[in-house]
Amino acid sequence: MDPTTFDVYDTTLRDGAQQEGMNLSVSDKLAIAPLLDELGVGYIEGGWPGAIPKDTEFFARAAKELDLHHAVLAAFGATRKAGTRAWEDAQVRALLDSEAPVVTLVAKSDLRHVERALRTTGEENLAMITDSVAFLVGEGRRVVVDAEHFFDGYRFDPAYALRAAVAAFAAGAEVVTLCDTNGGMLPGWVAQIVSDVRAEVDGRLGIHAHNDSGCAVANTLAAVDAGAVHVQGTVNGYGERTGNADLLAVVANLELKDGRTLLAGDGLRELTRIAHAISEITNIAPFARQPYVGASAFAHKAGLHASAIKVDPDLYQHIDPTLIGNDMRMLVSDMAGRASIELKGRELGFDLAGQGELLSRVTQRVKDAEAQGYTYDAADASFELLLREELAGERTSFFDTESWRVIVDTVPGNPAEAIAEATVKMVVGGSRVIATGEGNGPVNALDHALRLALVPTYPEVERFELIDFKVRILDTMHGTDAVTRVLVETMDTGADTTWSTVGVGPNVIEASWEAIVDSIVYGLVHAGVEKRG
Repeated sequence: MDPTTFDVYDTTLRDGAQQEGMNLSVSDKLAIAPLLDELGVGYIEGGWPGAIPKDTEFFARAAKELDLHHAVLAAFGATRKAGTRAWEDAQVRALLDSEAPVVTLVAKSDLRHVERALRTTGEENLAMITDSVAFLVGEGRRVVVDAEHFFDGYRFDPAYALRAAVAAFAAGAEVVTLCDTNGGMLPGWVAQIVSDVRAEVDGRLGIHAHNDSGCAVANTLAAVDAGAVHVQGTVNGYGERTGNADLLAVVANLELKDGRTLLAGDGLRELTRIAHAISEITNIAPFARQPYVGASAFAHKAGLHASAIKVDPDLYQHIDPTLIGNDMRMLVSDMAGRASIELKGRELGFDLAGQGELLSRVTQRVKDAEAQGYTYDAADASFELLLREELAGERTSFFDTESWRVIVDTVPGNPAEAIAEATVKMVVGGSRVIATGEGNGPVNALDHALRLALVPTYPEVERFELIDFKVRILDTMHGTDAVTRVLVETMDTGADTTWSTVGVGPNVIEASWEAIVDSIVYGLVHAGVEKRG
């Protein structure tokens, strides 16, 4: 292989899956792999066949079900056991049986681990590396060696760690990946050690960094600067303890800041979409402040920022977010100035340029509302309804509420028998409607009652599904007299769109009612519905 080309090696399906709380099924892995291929990585590490039954099944199904265009599958495993022969080691043979074209062998490179964990000698460990690599290469496999604990081992005994790397290359390894397995290195240390190794070997060096020191991405970049041409990591930084190097940040930095080409195809522009799609499959909520692909990565709140961005967006952004499939967002809060409101309005499709009086009114309303506990940072839909009200001079309305009430019957000691019942009285479609709904709690019952009242006139409401519900108690020193804020996220299942609304009240039920009503009004507006009756 050309020693100057770069490899991007994804280990989300194996190392990333070791994250606490993550449990990927074989079907999950088969769904994630095509997304990684679409991203344009060169290698997808599928797991450890022979050691983990699910991973054995994954490789068996992958051979029949996956059609990869950019990436090749890599099977992960260990070198032969001490005192055995490679072709007789069951787990080494399982790597062959996986039919993966690439095999990644984890090998000890820290003499302390060799002697204390493997309970063998340094020389036998080197023989285990040599035998295992040579056997697999002889069977037609491309071999990557992950030199486990390499940096810690090098700082303890540099001569032995280097011998492990040399043995792997001599036996036919395509890449030797230097691993910061404990994640404790700093960028300067990594750069020096990779430079030392680069001066002693001619083969392709890789870097595999964990994030225990908070430096995984920085350590990966330092290794590349020092001569590594193979980078390993996981999507969204998934992994054991504090995770692995976030492969998305690594490739974005190297491509956009360093001018290197890593991903095949147009994967860079799909970075954000793929990050979020994989989050859905793993059922790990996206981290809003994740670099590059997070929802807040290009979100601006301060009025000073907004004034500058109005002139030139690049003044407060390190890249154009569209390069990685993200977008700039203006956050509306008590820190907002007129420029923030104007830019947010433009983002929502309203041209507010030259409307100074309107901008001043909206800005003041936002500041007053946030003083009462509202937040529009994560409730664009509620802000849009506020803006529409100021533009039209009246609140957008599809129905008028007379009253509502909620009753909860509980059985002490048997919460499963509790029943919540809600009744709403309103005018809908020109008629007075009374509807009663039951639910597994007061908010659920209220939501059901409201929908029962509205659906005959506005059947579009049936498509609106509440998908997230967050409660925040404000001014907690007031105890049970504290103000409650509720954020509701809703999806229109017919249009596959989502929006968020906010409600504030003296209790969770009143706050929820406001957020849910706003949610339905917003949904009807964007469904193109006119007031009926």
